[in-house]
Amino acid sequence: MADVAVTPRARAGGIRKLLERYPFLPALVIVAALLLLNGVFSPNSLSYRSLTGLLSTYMALIMLAIAQTYVVYAGDIDLSAGSILSLVNVAIVVLMERWGGGAGAVLLALALGLLLGLACGLVNGIVVAALRLQAIVATFATSIFFTGFALYILPVAGTPAPALFWRTYGGRLLGVPFVFYILAVLVLLLLVLSRTRLVTQLLAVGDDQQAAFQTGLAVVSARIKGYLLCGLFSALSAFCITGDTASGDPLVGGKMTLYSVAAVVLGGSALSGGWGTVVGSLLGALTIGLINSVVFFMGTPSEWQNFVQGLAILVVLMAGVLAGRRARA
Repeated sequence: MADVAVTPRARAGGIRKLLERYPFLPALVIVAALLLLNGVFSPNSLSYRSLTGLLSTYMALIMLAIAQTYVVYAGDIDLSAGSILSLVNVAIVVLMERWGGGAGAVLLALALGLLLGLACGLVNGIVVAALRLQAIVATFATSIFFTGFALYILPVAGTPAPALFWRTYGGRLLGVPFVFYILAVLVLLLLVLSRTRLVTQLLAVGDDQQAAFQTGLAVVSARIKGYLLCGLFSALSAFCITGDTASGDPLVGGKMTLYSVAAVVLGGSALSGGWGTVVGSLLGALTIGLINSVVFFMGTPSEWQNFVQGLAILVVLMAGVLAGRRARA
């Protein structure tokens, strides 16, 4: 039997095909490496309790990264995602408090929070897609508007969320941490969305908007729906941050917007549109959380932590972008 020689070009082609099918693989490798580093510097960080706490803390960023992904699919961006999070956060906390904090009040406030997130997404979709304003400028402007609205509702941070809400988020159901039920529902929701035509349409718009329009695709409608999904997941992110912090803060989403964009890129999505995966964005959000944990467990002095975190994210970001470019080449 003749030996079959595997050339470097064949290996490169195989890697490229693998990355084309699973663009989140580089992010998965990075998450595994960071978990290993966390274990090296703090073995207890890999315990079931610690990992549950990590997921609970960064579930809000995971939701926000997923929110950002749906607009990035179409080549857009939403700089107001964090402001929507802040607005929904203060709105539901204030409503829960005024309505007594019971189960009915909590559920009604959450329902209105979802509607508020969708309304914000609709506003963004109209000004960007229908009115054809530049996405980065238009959503920056709406972010200021949403933040101002949040500050009007709750001028000072600190109003507590009802105990029923945050104890449920941080508690257990049938012996299983509640955050795992949230993750299960999230995965199910993403699977349902992945089987709809909307994701394909958004990717087609991001790949070549003019060609998508010429094939009869309703480009404006698809982009507006992308912003609606962004508003929906931003509201879900607000629920998670409220459960984690147990309070309302009109500025809580400030830094999270840029973190969500970084998570999307870390996950293998192209900001130019037409390429990406929500699984990668989920892993990208976890990457940011794990980097922060590694920096802390390394014993980095507090005055150097932001510098080291930023440098680590930049290095990981470059590695992810290079892997993504190789897959799309």
